[in-house]
Parts: sequence; C-alpha cells; structure tokens
Amino acid sequence: MLNTGNILGKHRTSLEDRGDDLYETSPVAVEALIKNVDLPQRIWEPACGKSCNIVNTLRDVGHTVIPTDLIDYKWKPEMFATGNIDFLKTKENIKTQAIVTNPPFKFAHEFVRHAREISSLTIMLLRLAFIESVRRNDILDSGDLREVLVFRNRLPMMHLNGYEGKTSSSAMAFAWFVWDRSYSGYPSLKRISWEKTE
Repeated sequence: MLNTGNILGKHRTSLEDRGDDLYETSPVAVEALIKNVDLPQRIWEPACGKSCNIVNTLRDVGHTVIPTDLIDYKWKPEMFATGNIDFLKTKENIKTQAIVTNPPFKFAHEFVRHAREISSLTIMLLRLAFIESVRRNDILDSGDLREVLVFRNRLPMMHLNGYEGKTSSSAMAFAWFVWDRSYSGYPSLKRISWEKTE
C-alpha cells in the first residue's frame, strides 16, 4: 500500500518506492499543448502509461499516435498500445514525426537525450526546474531547444500510480519543452494556461 502522503509536490517519494514512476498526465495539459504548438500528424508516445491520456487527447483531435511503454498495462485492443518496449534502448524512430511524452521523472534527462537522437521534434512535459541543471547543459544549450511553454496556473496533481488519497493542484511548476532539429538559436519562453473541461 502506498503512503498517501507521498504526493508529487508535497512529499518526496524515494526512487525505490516510486517503482515504475508512473504519474498520469492530465488531459488538460495536452489540450494546452495542442492550442500552442503546431503538432505533426504522426506522433510516438513512448511512456504512455496505464491511462494513455496523452494518446487519447491527441487522437481526439485527429493525430495518429503510436503508444508504447516499458510496462504492459494490458490495454484494450483498440488502443493499439505495445508494452515491454524500453524506449531508452530503441535504436530508431518508429516512422513518426515527433515524440511527445511525460517521461518518468527519474529518467527525464535520459528520455530527452535519447528522443533528440532519434526524432527531429521532441516535446516533453517536464518540471520547470529541469531548466536549471548544469548536468543538462548539453541538451538545454544545444541551440535546438525551440521553446519552453510554462503553465501560469498549476496543473492538476499528477499522483503516483495507485494513489487513492485527496486530489489537489500541484505544488510544482511544469512546462512543455520543445526541441526541434530544424531550429537554431535561443529558446522562446511562453506562458500558457489550461482550462477545466466538463
């Protein structure tokens, strides 16, 4: 049983306790991305998770999305999702035009590095603090970080898979980071918002 106090943004959970590090993305975060970035048709979501929220939200507006995950969550057949795929060990892109994901927090910089190697467009939902680290200079100062879309209002809480406690807003700031091989220069900073949907 998970400690119900271990909520992202309030109490740190040890890497061991975090297991597969599955924090489901709120669809409102994806809706905000769609409104602010011109996304290509074919997209790979390599950490789709149990609920496939990024996948479903993108498919709802007409994108073709290939969902994979390290874990096999036994999705419904119509999801066309594939488990037991270790993204960090993939050698090439699977014929898509972009990688869009909310990577496992403990492997965030590895996901970004690998995605940039195999895709011309990489879009990741990351903590805003991702931009601070010296150990990520190679991916943050490379010239292909095109834009950082910072949420002006805190996203709904992303709880660790299995959490059954109270829901609330996140205490952490998040942003969509966009790397584009066709871009060269300094990244733009844009403040974006999400809206509640009924």
